[in-house]
This record gives sequence, structure tokens and C-alpha cells, in this order.
Amino acid sequence: MAPAKRGPAPPGVLTVVNPSGHRTRIPVQPLPFRIGRHSDNDLVLRDNRVSRIHAQVSLEEEEFWIEDLKSRHGVFVNGSRVHGRQKLGNADRIDFGIRDSYHLVFNIEDAELSRLLDQISPPSSGTSQGAGNLAKLRALVEVARVMQSSLSTQDVLAAVVDAALAVTGSERGFLLLKEQDELEVRVARHRRGMPLPATELRVPTRLIHRALTQRRELLSMNFDPNDEAGVLPDISVADLELSSVVCLPLVRIRTGSSEDTRIISSAHETAGMIYMDSRRGPADLSAGNRELLQTLALEASTILENARLLEQERAKQKMEEELNVARAIQQGLLPKALPHAGWFRASGSSIASHQVGGDYYDVRQIRENAWCAVVADVSGKGVSSALLASLLQGAFLLASEGQVEIEEMMNRINHFLNERTQGDKYATIFYCVLDADGNLQWANAGHCAPLLLRTGGEIEELKPTGMPVGLLETASYSVEDTRLNRGDKLILYTDGFSEATNEAGDFFEQKRLRELLRVNARLNSAELHQAMMRAVEEFTDGAEQSDDITMVVLEYASES
Repeated sequence: MAPAKRGPAPPGVLTVVNPSGHRTRIPVQPLPFRIGRHSDNDLVLRDNRVSRIHAQVSLEEEEFWIEDLKSRHGVFVNGSRVHGRQKLGNADRIDFGIRDSYHLVFNIEDAELSRLLDQISPPSSGTSQGAGNLAKLRALVEVARVMQSSLSTQDVLAAVVDAALAVTGSERGFLLLKEQDELEVRVARHRRGMPLPATELRVPTRLIHRALTQRRELLSMNFDPNDEAGVLPDISVADLELSSVVCLPLVRIRTGSSEDTRIISSAHETAGMIYMDSRRGPADLSAGNRELLQTLALEASTILENARLLEQERAKQKMEEELNVARAIQQGLLPKALPHAGWFRASGSSIASHQVGGDYYDVRQIRENAWCAVVADVSGKGVSSALLASLLQGAFLLASEGQVEIEEMMNRINHFLNERTQGDKYATIFYCVLDADGNLQWANAGHCAPLLLRTGGEIEELKPTGMPVGLLETASYSVEDTRLNRGDKLILYTDGFSEATNEAGDFFEQKRLRELLRVNARLNSAELHQAMMRAVEEFTDGAEQSDDITMVVLEYASES
């Protein structure tokens, strides 16, 4: 059942944007407010694709709602289809499921702005100067209204150009923005409120750019048909068919946390220009009008800066979302389960930093009585390092399946990485194979020296046997071996562990790590891993880390 009509409503208004871009303000009255192509509607849309009675806006308990009246193509609010009805909020965009047709923008206007707009109308009598002043005032209030309604940056800039045209009496206005060393047309408007194609700007942008760099204040040119020298000597007045030109520079504005908003005054920091011209007569640049134009230029500059900051924030959010996905994928590539019973046991983890890192580890059984383990750290941060770490993981998986000797495998990995990155990326890698009889073979390509913890608390380092992979095509990697006793444990880690920092900027350091290992030498692999991770967590105390923290504990367990 349709909601009952109410008394005086809050000042709801619809901005109707026709297919050519012209905007019209329509108060949402009476209520319910019906929209469609039939002449009986409160808002008639001249498009045969719109349903006869397409939608209606109603008011319930001081809230506006839009309802789809079983239309053919539907009603959409901010791109989402309305099923039944939906509450409207300030600056909501309403479409009718048809491309290149009308769209509406709903606003709840500030009462004072509404009062001013109602009072400002062309007088039925009076001087032309009074009518002109009212038109200027109405244009400025329209700029304030559009800014308040939070429409798109393009709509606000168009309103600024419309206001500048009303102030000067010029026929056409163009807002150009500086892109590197070129000027690009972003808004082109006729003084009747209609959009223009950018090609309507007949003055070459290089000449406007020259005027922009030569002077930063308001620049005006009233042409004398008998004098073709002018300010733009490259083009004659006859070619331009113009009687006046107004160029209004837009300055760059920067905001900072420690200082007030400031206007950057150097010429190369000019953001762009509002260019206006007229074929019929000179522009009105009286003192009051100049002040109004400068105010409009400042508003446009502020809008551009706000748009830049918003774009930066959106880019930052998008990057963070992509990094979150990459972190999740990276964590998903780590082993899901590690052996916790029998003669070989392992426990490991990799805590991702706020960025995507290049750490990875893996533990695999390669023969009935042999296990291998690898820890790698690709140089740099970001998605490229994470992708490279994943490639290395795949390479090691294939190598472990093929029973390749450790030295040959390291040489292949080095060749693979060097060939694809040309030395721009490298990785430190520790790879080892432990047999059931306690024989440990290993190669260390520039990685943090793993610590071999004996049951009595003694600690030995497994130092590098070659440079990081990927640096030199001719690098070689020797293989070392040692004997483990029952209960011995091997601690593998990346530099994100030893270089973990607290709020004071102090490093966790290997000295602290060694002392913790001695104290906890009799713990099994799972308990020791837990103790080490708890210690680094207490040390950092929530401080943001710049690198992933990876640790793996391998145990040659006793037979009992």
C-alpha cells in the first residue's frame, strides 16, 4: 500500500541530469513523488525506454524512500538494483536501468541554502545590473550546494566553471589540468549550462600553457579587431573569432599535519587553469568580479587537492587489499602439517609482516628413511619477492621428487634465478637432508647460519657454503655433512627473526637467541619452537615488523 501523503517535508531535492549532461534541480514535492515518462508524473523523463510510472519517492518518519513501481528496466541506487524499495541517503545516485539516459542525484539540502536559492530568481523588472548580480549570486550558491551534496569531483568542477561564466558573462568555459608538461581539458561548458566537446577549445593548449607559466594572476585579453598583436601572437584575431579571453590559474594546495594548509606559489606547481572566451563582447572583470573569480579558483584548487588525497587513499586501500590477498596466498603455500612422531620431527611457522615478504620454508619426506628441509629468503619485499619465493618452492618440490644431488640442485636453482632476474633479485637458501642414521647433509647459500643444538646445550653454526643464489651465473655450492645424535635439534630461521625489533628499535639479536636455546635445550621440537616464538613476541610487544619472522625446528628424536 502506498504511504500516506504527509505535511511539510524536509528539503529533499533531486538533481536531474539529462543525457547531454544538463542539470536541473527539482524539489521532491508533493509526496509521494512519482517519476516516469507519462505526463501525470511529478517528474517526467522524456525517454521512451523509461516506464510510464517508473518509480516513486516517499517520506516516512523523516526518511526518504524510493520504490520501484514494477518498472521494466528497474531502479538502481548507487549501482545496486532496488528490490521493492530502499532508503535514500544524501548524494545517492538513482538510475533507471538504461544506458545513456537520465540519472538523478538525491540530496537533503541545508535549509539556509534552500532559502537563498528560493529567493534568488531573475526579477521581473529592474536594472540589468541587478539581474546580473542575482545571477552571479545564484551561481555561487549553486557551487556551495553542489559541494555540500558530495557529488563527483567532475560535477563540482563543472559547477565552478558555470559560476565563472556567470560572473564574467563569457560564452564558453574550459577547465584544464596540468598532466606532466601538457594541459588536458577536463570540463568544457557553455554558459547555458550545456557541456561542450573538448575540441571546441580552438586556442592551442601550448599557448595557454605559455600564458600559465608566464603569469599566475588573473589574465584577461580584450581583443581590438584592428590590432592582431595581442597576447597570443601565434594566432590572429580573425582565426580565433574571439573578442575576449580570460585565463584563471589554479594553484596547487597542500595540506600537512604539522602546518596549516598552504598555497604553493612556484610556477611549476600550478595545477591548471580555467579558460573562458567570448565572441560577442568583452568579459566583465570589474573589481568585485575579480575577487569572485579568485575565490572560485581557490575553491576549484581545494576540490582538486581533496580529489588527489581521496585518490591516494583509495590507491593505498587497494594496495593493502592486494597485499592481504598475497599474504594469504603466501601463508597458504606453507606446509599444512609437519611430522610430530617417529625419529624425525619438525615444528615451524612464518609470521607475515605488514608487507608481503619473500620467506618460505618446507619440510618433505624424500625417501623412506630420509627427510629434507629448506628455508629461503628472497631479497626485497612486495609481491615480486613473494612470487619468486613461490617459484623457488616449486623448483625445490620438483628437485626433491627427482632425487637430485644437493650440489647439482643448488646449481640449477642459481642458474634458474640468475637467468630470469639478471642479478636484480637473489635469495639466501639453506637446504638439508637428514637420514634415519643421523647423517645430515646440507648446503648454505648465504643464509643465516642455522644453529645445531646438542642435547647438552652446546651450539654449533652451519655456516654458508656459497653465495646467495641468483647473483652470479658461475657461483658454486659445496655440500657439508655432520652427524646428529638422538635428541639433537637444528634451528633454521630467517633474518626477520634475529632482526625483530621492539618499540625502542632494539634488535632481538642472535646472542639472545643462543641463550634461550641453551636454557631450553631439553625441550622437544614443538616445545622449543613455541618457546622461541613466545620470546620474540614478548620482545617486540606488538611493534610493527618490516620483515617476515620465520623459524623451523628440526629434531632427530630418540627412539623411545
